[in-house]
Amino acid sequence: MSLITALHPGRGLGFLVLGASLHDVLTRLKAEPQRFPKFEVLYSPDRPVTEPVCIVLPQNGIRLRFDGPEQRLRLIEVTDLTKNHITFKERDLLKPANGMSSFQRLYRLLGPTYAGEFIPPPAGQEDGIYVLSYPGVAFNFSLAKSAYSPSKDVVSQLSAPSSQVATSMAVFSGDSWAEARPNLWTEVLPSIKATSTWPRGKEVYPDEVSLVRLYGAGKMDLFRKWTSSAFRIQLGETTPQDLVMELGPPNAIYRKNDQNMVIHKLRAASNSRSRPNTADLGRADELTDTDQSSMNTGSDDSDEEAVDDQAVRSPSGECFFNYFYLGFDVLLSTPTPPSSAPPGTDAAENGPENPIKSHHPDRLVATKLILHGNIPGSYEFNRHRRCRWEIGYLIDEDDCGQPPVSSETEFKHIEARLNEAWEDAFPPGKPPPRQRGMVLNRGWGDSPGSSCEFLGGWEESGARRAEASGDSTTTLYGFPGLVFEVLKNDYVNTLTVF
Repeated sequence: MSLITALHPGRGLGFLVLGASLHDVLTRLKAEPQRFPKFEVLYSPDRPVTEPVCIVLPQNGIRLRFDGPEQRLRLIEVTDLTKNHITFKERDLLKPANGMSSFQRLYRLLGPTYAGEFIPPPAGQEDGIYVLSYPGVAFNFSLAKSAYSPSKDVVSQLSAPSSQVATSMAVFSGDSWAEARPNLWTEVLPSIKATSTWPRGKEVYPDEVSLVRLYGAGKMDLFRKWTSSAFRIQLGETTPQDLVMELGPPNAIYRKNDQNMVIHKLRAASNSRSRPNTADLGRADELTDTDQSSMNTGSDDSDEEAVDDQAVRSPSGECFFNYFYLGFDVLLSTPTPPSSAPPGTDAAENGPENPIKSHHPDRLVATKLILHGNIPGSYEFNRHRRCRWEIGYLIDEDDCGQPPVSSETEFKHIEARLNEAWEDAFPPGKPPPRQRGMVLNRGWGDSPGSSCEFLGGWEESGARRAEASGDSTTTLYGFPGLVFEVLKNDYVNTLTVF
């Protein structure tokens, strides 16, 4: 289907902006089914958070590539030039009528550039690819291997009236394709807000959260992507007003009105102990409501209602703030003490305590945070943007060989490191037992013993329900203050902090 899109070299193509999140792009594509009637998400089932993720738009002749850890758009490829009407500075660069653009036309519109790069053909094929690069954009030309030589003037060949036309184009961040390719998946991209092609409506939101660092005892810092600022959340103290002031209004509010909310009140007794009971270590059965609230279509509560004083003072106002575009949900309920810090650590050393605390025992505060991995292939894929996290108290400054435990770490390594951190909570000489994970299947519908009934409303969100192949089955593993929802490939799909 032909699209009229403006090329912005090094920045984007139409509304497709380099640095945009996978969640944002998929949400936009789903919102325009007439323009984008079909798309395919390609990923590595074994390494979905470390290998790139690709979106293919076969009927639009476009391919989008995202890095795995951050899920940011890194490369825009136009693979079929006959299906796109592309302009540059309000002049036609490619038109569906001919679908191609010769070197001469590119030269007239974009100006001169340095000699390109020849990529030899695979074994058994005659034609290779000649990549003609400009800053932020490159064009591919088919060129026979016999026609190329470092001593030949390839530019003159391409300038001839009978020369090959461009077969595809790519938009990237960098001075040339050859220079950008080695750092394509790791380069720090500029802020979306600094890009003029980004829709103005998004600017009402603060800079996105790029990392959540957990310190234990309910304390965590939310770091901004393009600034040095961080927002501290202290479970049991941070108020709805604090959240709205720092993060903006939630994308949706889900109010919990059933008896299962008592699960959070029951935690108060077990969490009030200064030292965790070893019988509770590694249990996930009390916290199975990891993120089901966000699987409903959110209420239409206004921003003012989110911070309405009467609502936040009433126990019946317990609810979730759903921040889909930030990648997490926050449970607001009456204050309960957070889980204990790991033995031998002092959570107070990780920044100052909040000098202002709630003096109303019935006033709602943040008591739980659910961080979403947005892993391709998971049941709730694309419900939230991916939220990256790391466990701060597992960073050993004296052992530089130990990588940080983060959202990209396989759970078997996370479990081993956490067992080491909590080793002193067990009697001497008695190592922590190997956990038996609690199986959770999001596709089975209601579960009267937990909060899994919140699966209702999933189809309204626009996401595709997993097929009946077991993809909706995950396993829960618990540690003090943390519950990990783990996929079959051993990556963490969601992390609940309480």
